Amino acid sequence: MQAAWAALQAHQREIGGLHMREIFASDSDRSRRYRLEACGLFLDYSKHRISEATLSGLKALAAAAGLEQWIGRLFSGEAVNNTEGRAALHPALRHLGMDAFPGHGSDVMPEVRATRDKMRKFCRRVRGGRWRGLTERPLDTVVCLGIGGSSLGPAMACAALEVNADAGLALHFVSDLDGAALDRVLSKCAPERTMFIVASKSFGTEETLTNARSARSWLESRLGGNGDSTARHFVAVTAKPSVAVEFGIDPANVFEIWDWVGGRYSLWSAVGLPLALQIGMDQFEAMLSGAAEMDQHFVSAPPGDNMPVILALLEVWYRDFFAAPSRAVLPYDHALRRFPEYLQQLEMESNGKRVARTGEPLSQPSAPVVWGGPGIDGQHAFFQLLHQGGTLIPSDFILPLQSQRPLAGHHEALVSNALAQTRVLMRGRTEEEVERALEQEGFRGNGLDSLLPHRVLPGNQPSSLLMYECLDPRTLGALAALYEHKVFVESVIWQNNPFDQFGVEMGKVLAKRIRPAVAEALKPAPGENGSLSRRIDRLLAACPPMDE
Repeated sequence: MQAAWAALQAHQREIGGLHMREIFASDSDRSRRYRLEACGLFLDYSKHRISEATLSGLKALAAAAGLEQWIGRLFSGEAVNNTEGRAALHPALRHLGMDAFPGHGSDVMPEVRATRDKMRKFCRRVRGGRWRGLTERPLDTVVCLGIGGSSLGPAMACAALEVNADAGLALHFVSDLDGAALDRVLSKCAPERTMFIVASKSFGTEETLTNARSARSWLESRLGGNGDSTARHFVAVTAKPSVAVEFGIDPANVFEIWDWVGGRYSLWSAVGLPLALQIGMDQFEAMLSGAAEMDQHFVSAPPGDNMPVILALLEVWYRDFFAAPSRAVLPYDHALRRFPEYLQQLEMESNGKRVARTGEPLSQPSAPVVWGGPGIDGQHAFFQLLHQGGTLIPSDFILPLQSQRPLAGHHEALVSNALAQTRVLMRGRTEEEVERALEQEGFRGNGLDSLLPHRVLPGNQPSSLLMYECLDPRTLGALAALYEHKVFVESVIWQNNPFDQFGVEMGKVLAKRIRPAVAEALKPAPGENGSLSRRIDRLLAACPPMDE
């Protein structure tokens, strides 16, 4: 890989100072050449600081990293999660054929199909009003308790496909440990009509279990039942069924996931149960089919025509050869308002690593900061930074050709804004152009000179434009799988393991250790009359140095 890396570094020194205005001027056909279409998605990547030589060098880097072999390992069920000795078989969760996956002798599909069938029967009962609570009332309110991958994926997907909801269910997601989050949701719920879905792979995640215990207390205080209310109103999604049963959940209401399903890759499993309840299993499986179609594209398309590979190569190009610290994700689709936060976990938890698979320190940075939000709102919030902040920030613009909920005049304006922003980010506005504009506004002399530097836009900010007809379950599945595979390609080039997350554990360990002291420190001492500074001193003293 060193030779491929060195060649790209030399190439970057040659073209790094070019402006995309120059690149477009010398390559008038690039808008047609730098585009891809796959699985209902269209990618325009012409507005990037690349040439054919750039792409050739990046593909050589991927080949040197063994990308083709690593893709084969992922889909054949090898233990690509080397630190935990596990396969990462999330593609099996959206495999809809009746053949084996990943192959003979290691077929996981029987258990996947069994869980999927259990989900279908469950959804049919709940959506049909036949699932009754302790008071024999149908359960039409669902409170989903989870955190991280057990919440971000389902919450994103439910927001994205709420227009497809047809069951009259009210869904709420609670992940925050702040009691205000749960209390706010419970205040809207009628206990006799409320179901709780507790999603935790270990069924030991502190945030989720704390919320689940509080929800159980709330339910039992209102319905009684000596534990029957828990059995009738709680459902679990977990890799530890016996622990969920100990909590009081009926074994028949426990949906299993497996060690080879990472949390941030688990939307396709029973973790997606809230979405299946909202839109029904037929449409849930349509989402799976969109993801499976992207899987096939990823496995079969050559690198230059492979959408996940191209997006990953662009990320590596800017992160490692331009030192770009972040990437903005800008959906111009209200349905995808939660997509940026979903990608934050997918990308930063997967590739936010400082060591390679071998344990050796990485020689280059990985995983940019992923941030963003709905594009139209962003134009009136953080786009100023993109245009004049002086930092290279590549962007992903995500745009539907049709709105899920069309209103006259709205979508044309939204699309116009998205396309205009990509063009202005690319071209910018030169001093000469600003000067002409100011003269037309009547400015002359010192007045013009003083305004001139404030109106110049450097441009040369790269962006990808992802478009699709209209967001539906199939398209959402393809879109989410696209970014999953993009992350995997990056991990192969960066040589890290994208399937573990040890960095999040130490804080949890310390929090449990100091919790008794914190609880004591938070209580005002008798006669203290609310002295804030003394309580804070005690609170800070409760957290000892890390070496103790």
